[in-house]
Formats: sequence, structure tokens, C-alpha cells
Amino acid sequence: MAIRIGAHAICWSNDDMPELGGDIPLDTCLSEASQIGLEGMEMGNKFPKEANALKTTLGKYNLDLTSWWFSGALLLRSAKEEFAAMRSQLDLLKAMNCDCVVYAETANTIQGRLDIGLAHRPIMPLSEWSEYFRKLNELGKLTQDYGIKLAFHHHMGTIIQSHTDIDRLMTATQDNIYLLLDTGHAVWGGADPIKLANDYASRVAHIHTKDVRENVLAQANKENWPFLKGVLQGVFTVPGDGSVDYVKFFKPFQNYSGWIVIEAEQDPQKANPLQYVTKGYNHLIASLNSAGLKR
Repeated sequence: MAIRIGAHAICWSNDDMPELGGDIPLDTCLSEASQIGLEGMEMGNKFPKEANALKTTLGKYNLDLTSWWFSGALLLRSAKEEFAAMRSQLDLLKAMNCDCVVYAETANTIQGRLDIGLAHRPIMPLSEWSEYFRKLNELGKLTQDYGIKLAFHHHMGTIIQSHTDIDRLMTATQDNIYLLLDTGHAVWGGADPIKLANDYASRVAHIHTKDVRENVLAQANKENWPFLKGVLQGVFTVPGDGSVDYVKFFKPFQNYSGWIVIEAEQDPQKANPLQYVTKGYNHLIASLNSAGLKR
């Protein structure tokens, strides 16, 4: 698969806060995505969860499914138990010709808590990392043998958030654990997305692109905001509307094959989805061309 550009439905309707964009019909989301020129959409809470219905819904707008987030609980389960919990999603992904699942460890996350600042996110003791990665390696083999890559999503408010966390993840896991590289979460987590791209491009299976408004980020860090408060206040935006240099970011991906997904979590009342996703799409096209990547 060549490089393809999609978007996450979260640009229109938020999964963590359904009230954000809750009034926007799914047909509006998909018709605008098609109008922009996107080739695919990542699963959102308004999408059908049955393969034939989903194919029909997306097919009306010539869109494919890019992937689907799975809220992992490997901290609490064995790899086989986790795989069993994932099976229905993996089945749908296979039916939709997706090659990876978006996986994040959420057993003890604070990402959905409006009452806890990110300075208090969970930190796993070093003594527990080796067992977690042993289970993760086993899970990655199970999903890969099933025909789906496990793309691990580093995420604010989880045990894999910082640059150190991501380095530890990639060093301690086998090649059947892939990275979902998210530019916005990298920046907010204190990581350098360009360095991550240079270091791990060969193991990146999925890319989420969101930009960061540095003035909002500085206030969020200073005042120890919860993750969702940052979203509400506009810490994230679309590519080209923040601080990330996407030309430099894309240069290590000369051999990348897969989806690049616009995933700018914003309040659609403040950031019109059609307007902003169009801006992000145009910026990605220009950045890919400047970086020498062919689509």
C-alpha cells in the first residue's frame, strides 16, 4: 500500500467527549471528508460496527477504513486474554482490509479524567516493565499471526507518554510491535517527533498527525491541566496551524507505506471541521511533496 491520507472522525465528533460534535451527523462528516479529498476515515463512535454496514456507509463516499483504536488492558490481563478481548475488532479490521490495529494501554490511564492533571499520570515502576513487555511481545505475535499489526499508540495520560517511555518501548519489544507515531502527543509529552521519526521510521505502521499550539501547551504544562482540558482549550490543531515541521518529520519515511491520518482533537464549534481538515490536508500534501515522498 502506498502512502494514503485519511482523517479521524474525532475531527468532527469526539470519542472521549461525545458532547463535542455530538450534533454533527455521520453523513456530514463523511461527505465533507470526501469533499476534501481524503481516502479514508478512522473509526469513530457513530460508525456502524458491522463490516457490511460499515462498507456500505463508507462506500457511499468512496472512503476506506484506516484503523480502529483498541483500549488495552494488558496490565491486568494475559496476552491470550487480551487477544481474546480484541478479536471482534480484529475481525472487523480484517474484513475492512486494514493492516493494523491502534493499541493503547488504558488500564490505568487518566486521559479521560477532567479532575486529574497530567503531572499525575501513571508511572510504572522499572521493575514491572520487563513483564509488561514480555506480554506485549506475545500479544504482538498473536495479532501478527492473525494478519493484523499491533501499532502501539503513545498517548498523554498513559504509561507510554514521554520520549523515554517510547524509547523503552521500542528497545524492549520485538519487531512485531510497531509504533503509531502521533506528532501531537509526542510534542505534548516532551518528545521530539522528528527524532522519533529518524530513530523508528522502519517500525512505524501508522501515523497520526496533529499540530500543537505552543502558547496553549505552555499554559497547560504550567497549570497542570488534565488532557481533556487541553483539548477543549485548543492545544491541538491540524497540520500547518502549529509548531511541527512536517517536511522534516516526513523525510525519514521514504520507504513508508500506510496511512497518514489527520487527528486534530478540537471543539468543532471553535474549529470548523471542514475548514480545518482542509487546511491540514493541503499542508500534508505540500509537506510530503517537499520531503520527496511519493503517493
